Amino acid sequence: MVALIQRRLFCTKISQNNRQHRLQWSVKQVTKSNFNDSLQEFKSHLSSSDFVAVSLQNTGSFSAAWHRISSFDTPETAYLKARRAADRFQLLQFAVCPFIISGSKLTAHPYNFQLFPRDELNIGMPSYSFSCQTSYLTAMARQGFDFNACIYDGISYLSRAQELVAKVRMGNPVAINHVMKPSSSPPTVADTVFVERVKSRVKHWKKACTDSPSRKTDEALIKSLRKLVLRGEQYGSRPCMTIDVCSERQVQLVLEMLGEFSDDLVALKIPTKGGGTQAVRVVLTTSKEDKSLFERELQKVEEEQNKKLRGFREVIDLISASQKPVVSHNSLNDFSVIHSKFIAPLPLNLDEFLRSLHSVFPHIFDVNHLMKEVGPPEKVTNIPAAISYLKNRFFAPIDIEISYGASLDEGKIHGQNVVRICHLFAKLCSVLKIIPGAIQSSDENATSLLDGYANVFKSCCGSSQESVDGGIRIWTKSPRKVGCEDLVFLWGFRDRLSAGMLKSLLQGSHDLFSEEFDVCLIDKSCAIVVFLRPNLSQALMDLMCSEGITGSLRELVSEGLRAAGYETYKRACSLGLWETDLACSLDKASATPDCFSQAGSETKSSEISWCNDLMINLDDL
Repeated sequence: MVALIQRRLFCTKISQNNRQHRLQWSVKQVTKSNFNDSLQEFKSHLSSSDFVAVSLQNTGSFSAAWHRISSFDTPETAYLKARRAADRFQLLQFAVCPFIISGSKLTAHPYNFQLFPRDELNIGMPSYSFSCQTSYLTAMARQGFDFNACIYDGISYLSRAQELVAKVRMGNPVAINHVMKPSSSPPTVADTVFVERVKSRVKHWKKACTDSPSRKTDEALIKSLRKLVLRGEQYGSRPCMTIDVCSERQVQLVLEMLGEFSDDLVALKIPTKGGGTQAVRVVLTTSKEDKSLFERELQKVEEEQNKKLRGFREVIDLISASQKPVVSHNSLNDFSVIHSKFIAPLPLNLDEFLRSLHSVFPHIFDVNHLMKEVGPPEKVTNIPAAISYLKNRFFAPIDIEISYGASLDEGKIHGQNVVRICHLFAKLCSVLKIIPGAIQSSDENATSLLDGYANVFKSCCGSSQESVDGGIRIWTKSPRKVGCEDLVFLWGFRDRLSAGMLKSLLQGSHDLFSEEFDVCLIDKSCAIVVFLRPNLSQALMDLMCSEGITGSLRELVSEGLRAAGYETYKRACSLGLWETDLACSLDKASATPDCFSQAGSETKSSEISWCNDLMINLDDL
């Protein structure tokens, strides 16, 4: 009997394991060793898909509680936080999933690329130091992430800006067209002397190269002397000569002069380390066919070099060129990283960032924003919870079909978040009655409907942190919009004071607190007071600075309680005062002259929402 029970328990465990195994999707794991083959497969899947989902795994996110993008952040301060995190931490995994939604069927092709910033070409890029958070690395290790494979076989890359610098540093010859418009400025005496001298050299060099075959019997010494005198060289199997230049003006004169010769010459520009031109190399071909062949060879060499420089960025460029809509779970954080690593250094302000980003990715959808349109009453912090919420309240069945591009011995954990994003996006499209393929169509009504959900970054301020003491939450069930001018930052209160205790102390300290207000701890050192009646926040700050302060509020101030408005907080973010405790940053910002008074009016007119329960954070998975 005991043996029978044990056997049934064992069979039940096997059944549960099989069920869990079926829930794990097959994701193509891509490293440097199989990148080229996988890239061709990815191109095919991308061209046949309607959307592309992305999910990133970094070495960290935010090093302190208040550094996280929170409900009290305006779009400007949220971007400053996202920019700092993108610059500090390194991207190790980039999951990409082209997918198609056809009715209730989702067809997905997930890839998980392992990345590592390695200076493979010895040009000083992109090797650099970066920060790591132990909690992130520990979580990756628990999932079976192979850090050795990442470091030794991870795919390197250069951003677009870094690639331009790298090409200059490498100094490789670049083919140029010598058919140019004549210069508008008249030639000087120096120009004429330079052109005649170079023309004579090219004429003698070309004549020597095309001379009678009897010269081939010359001794090696004579050949060497001839090359030395004529400054002749070999470019592969073809003869060439180098013409030194001192300016771009001389480059133009050389190209104009070469146009007087026959079409069998090909000009190459040799750049300097600083980006100028140090010489023009002239290559002699034997015929028009040989010239076309040589130009194709140059183009092929340049393409191969560009692939080495781009590395994984080839995937980013393919997505950008396809103009396919990109789906993310936290667009501000994710695309700050993407812009920083693969496009160019992040701009100083949000508007410039959005302009630059939209020139690369014109349509970006954030499942967090779409989830807000559905409006669940309770908190939904991760994608499985969001999918469960939709499943329980809406009839939106989605059948998922995954391409079987992964080998049986490849890990099945890494990159699965990107499939969950596809699944949630498909469900939300069904619930919101969005036609997924309409963004590619010419239907103006369908396109305008989708435009309302695309490129919404200002609503994507990240998930707030719970009070460090387990205190109250502000309006978690009833979201409200409040102006930045109605917020007061308080710090300098006693340690281990909860939000509820601080609110109780304030309620009896002065008549100002007889009005409706609320308190939330940002971290252990600082809290926010929100007044629901206008002008009370400024009255509180004026009162704390005046000599007429009385009652228990006077005692709190004498114990070290300090207050500041939103401008001080914004100044701390703008100046990069990223201390561990917000109180230290506010102290330094308060002692700094206000250099942002012109931007103050824009901040004061901004609204923020304290209810961010709908923010989906993959860290909570």
